[in-house]
Amino acid sequence: MDQIVIQGGRPLRGEVRTSGAKNAALPILASTILGGGECVLSNMPRVVDVLTMGKLLGMLGIAVTHEGDHTVVQAHSVASTEAPYDLVRTMRASVLVLGPLVARLGEAKVSLPGGCAIGSRPVNFHLAGLERMGAIVEIEHGYIKATARRLKGCRIYFDTPSVTGTENLMMAAVLADGTTILENAAKEPEITDLSAFLVKRGARIAGAGTDMITIEGVTELHGADHEVIPDRIEAGTYLVAGAITGGQVVVERCRPEHMEPLLVKLRESGVELAEEKECIRLKVAGRLKGTNVRTSPHPGFPTDMQAQFVALMAVAEGTSVVTETIFESRFMHVEELRRMGADIRVEGNRVVVTGKERLTGAPVMASDLRASAGLIVAGLAAEGTTEVSRVYHLDRGYERLEEKFRALGASVERRKEKCP
Repeated sequence: MDQIVIQGGRPLRGEVRTSGAKNAALPILASTILGGGECVLSNMPRVVDVLTMGKLLGMLGIAVTHEGDHTVVQAHSVASTEAPYDLVRTMRASVLVLGPLVARLGEAKVSLPGGCAIGSRPVNFHLAGLERMGAIVEIEHGYIKATARRLKGCRIYFDTPSVTGTENLMMAAVLADGTTILENAAKEPEITDLSAFLVKRGARIAGAGTDMITIEGVTELHGADHEVIPDRIEAGTYLVAGAITGGQVVVERCRPEHMEPLLVKLRESGVELAEEKECIRLKVAGRLKGTNVRTSPHPGFPTDMQAQFVALMAVAEGTSVVTETIFESRFMHVEELRRMGADIRVEGNRVVVTGKERLTGAPVMASDLRASAGLIVAGLAAEGTTEVSRVYHLDRGYERLEEKFRALGASVERRKEKCP
């Protein structure tokens, strides 16, 4: 098993380019099930989750070819409607094939999803929505089974905005009979990107990016070319890394308008930022100051940046409070940060962070994808050596992260863990 080894204390300097957004690429890949024709997808991140989704599509009989950062998908026919446990258990986003399979083929058998251990993420929104559209849904032996002769358009209200729920039902509604309206829908940029791709293929969708999305069903979709949006979480990770090391970093090929909540909080903490069209320049002069953060659905502060921001606040002057409202088990990185000397205490769904002047390197263990990034960010600023174990989580969502950090002057390398 691999680990990331960091010699900390070096300010990051230079330019780094953001990869395509994993959380946009996954639903876009799933949506290729909806129709034939060739789809050429560019700016696809080469991360484990994207490769896993490609394998899942292959098991369904869909041809997927990776050529550099391009992925070519041909879904002229779908040979299977089952997404097996062995693949779905490793990646929660696999459940996104449910809606497209039922919409196009009238049936689906999808294992209940797995993924990072960051708390309960039920699929009840997906299932209730499909039932409202006329599908018969059952759960048997750990699998979701859904059947429908033809889905019917309807109004669907989300009690709480759900990103994957919105994506799954939007895809299902594209081939449904009539008009579907999704109310209190999630508003993430990745949903807007999925909608843009589907519209290129002939779908009729209005309102993506707002809390009300209207989909008029069509009979078929055709192929299209599409460039996946940049990954706002990856870009945010580079900004926090630059800030925690007191560096000067230019994050290229990003969308500042997708990152406004993080940029506001970085400025509150004393970071100097200059925004351009697809670029953000960061500079730090002096010690940062603590600021409070509360995660919430977009356009709020993203939960996927919480671990990285807690690491930043661990070296900021004063006391900060970080409140997590999305997932109930997303503070597992806190104990590991304490091993590095951080002064953090957990109070229910929030942490109180009293900043230290410096952290110290230590062996730590990652519990999930974003915790991995948070621990690496902390290691970049820590005095001495930090060894981050279980970085297979990291590879699910970051493309060549250690290489990109090295290009910014960090001492970061990947090694095989030593056997005890």
